[in-house]
Amino acid sequence: MEIKKLGVLGCGQMGSGIIQVFAQAGYEVMAVDSIQEMLDKGLKGIEKRLASRVEKGKLPPIEKDTIMGRIKTSRKMEDLADCDLIEEAVPEDLELKKKAFAQLDRICKKETILGSNTSGLSVTDMAAATKRPDRLLGIHFHNPAPVMQLLELVKTIMTSQETIDAVKQWGTTLGKTVVVAPDVGGFIVTRLFTPFLLGAVRMLEAGIATRDEIDTSMKLAVNHPMGPLEVIDFIGLDTELSIAETLYEETKDPKYAPPLLLKKMVTAGWLGRKIGKGFYEYK
Repeated sequence: MEIKKLGVLGCGQMGSGIIQVFAQAGYEVMAVDSIQEMLDKGLKGIEKRLASRVEKGKLPPIEKDTIMGRIKTSRKMEDLADCDLIEEAVPEDLELKKKAFAQLDRICKKETILGSNTSGLSVTDMAAATKRPDRLLGIHFHNPAPVMQLLELVKTIMTSQETIDAVKQWGTTLGKTVVVAPDVGGFIVTRLFTPFLLGAVRMLEAGIATRDEIDTSMKLAVNHPMGPLEVIDFIGLDTELSIAETLYEETKDPKYAPPLLLKKMVTAGWLGRKIGKGFYEYK
């Protein structure tokens, strides 16, 4: 099956970035979100990022308009029915994702491939909610999706090799390097990176170093573009907490146990950049 028309369900931070990746690669994209405000905000973000590339001389102005013209939006999931591949980018909640996939399964043509952008939830559970488990897999973009070069495919025991091969080949057309991971908690990247991020929170919590000392040290010593606490703010403290809880539940490994400080900040509503306050404050 040739993958031509793409759909994205969810137009938040990750969803809008994925929509941009698809459109920049030359694909027609149907972006669906039940909330009009999210669609408007997502499109505005894409246009702003493309405008920045134009200003820097990295993108011809006419190409910006062409890319934006490839994107269509809707609040109706039914408008995804004729897509060849649909990427789910709804909030990191397993029951919400299972419900979304069950609905997509009923709506879409039988050939449609379904992908989830989850960073750590069970893709097997999502696939079991459909009648096409062989055509469902994890398609994990990393944040920010237009910048990060890795595309992590997550293969369940039910995913067919035909599906993996088709999506792997398609992934290279996006300009990404594709790796295949098993459906275990955190897959490859999140499983390795989470203890590092949680360790930074524990260090701050214990008073070993300040926020700025932690982030500055990691940026200057190991050449990371962002410090670990900045990264958590970027991801969202609630998302990082959910990832940690999922990994700890699966492995019972204490390195994945969420620090109390992280839990308290989420309870306080300090979720990071998306609300203007986390480890840092944002205008």
